[in-house]
Amino acid sequence: MKEIKLGSQGLRVPAIGLGCMGMSDFYGSSSEAENLHVLDRAVELGCTFWDTADMYGPFTNELLLSKALKGRRDKIILATKFGVSRAEDGSWLGLKGNADYVKESCDASLKRLGTDHIDLYYQHRVDPETPIEETVGAMAELVQAGKVRYIGLSEADPEIIARAHKVHPISALQTEYSLWSREVEDEILPAVQKLEIGFVAYSPLGRGFLSGTIRSRSDLEPGDWRLENPRFTDEAIARNSKLADAVAEIAKKMNATPAQVALAWVLSRDEHLAAIPGTRKIERLEENWASQEFTLQPEHLERLATLIQQGVAGERY
Repeated sequence: MKEIKLGSQGLRVPAIGLGCMGMSDFYGSSSEAENLHVLDRAVELGCTFWDTADMYGPFTNELLLSKALKGRRDKIILATKFGVSRAEDGSWLGLKGNADYVKESCDASLKRLGTDHIDLYYQHRVDPETPIEETVGAMAELVQAGKVRYIGLSEADPEIIARAHKVHPISALQTEYSLWSREVEDEILPAVQKLEIGFVAYSPLGRGFLSGTIRSRSDLEPGDWRLENPRFTDEAIARNSKLADAVAEIAKKMNATPAQVALAWVLSRDEHLAAIPGTRKIERLEENWASQEFTLQPEHLERLATLIQQGVAGERY
């Protein structure tokens, strides 16, 4: 197992974690029993960096994890988030980051998760109506109270990150990063590297596309939010398949899977970077975990870079 240090405060996590969002929301139906089996297997493997958020479900993902945490809380590095507000019926209530909301959200998450502390607490999205100093100041109070051990941000820009870091050390920035989403390389990665902040890549498999399993919209079940995503139109899938084909070609040469190549690429980008692919299947979990064993050669990196420079069809959202 490869271990990554996130930030200067001493937080260490496995290089491959587990994004749990899809077990409860956005990617169609799922089985709680199967999800719990996946979480059990994750513990056996050492994949103990689990990522959730209060808005997944909403709220049901944290409740799911509470069942998996029983009797082994000390083995899990638990990350959750606040800031994207949703009602019980799933409707969107906007972004929130005021101090009272931060503290209320933390208490609610602790109760749902059945724990007395959160290892890594993120602001899910920056609230443009609340100064980041107020939000992070409230998060710092949670650290002082022992409810949170480390704090992070998600999808924040360099200016916000720098301002936040002055209030309390930020241990991790979580943002989308994969072979087909490389926007963070221009300004975000240099900014967090300068401040010694770790990076957590979500959707490192391009929302599953880079695994090669999605070749048409018919491969997605009704209710899957990717059917509304610009990169999953018929035209975008056709164009972006060139990148997926190249990943598959390299995987064949390496005796690996496309997902393992895509994850190995992400892990190669920075020594303080962890990835949190999501899955609801034990075999995919094991496959993703094994990606740590593979190293891309210079010719593989060059081939992928050439394709990426040709552009990706569709915006991220």
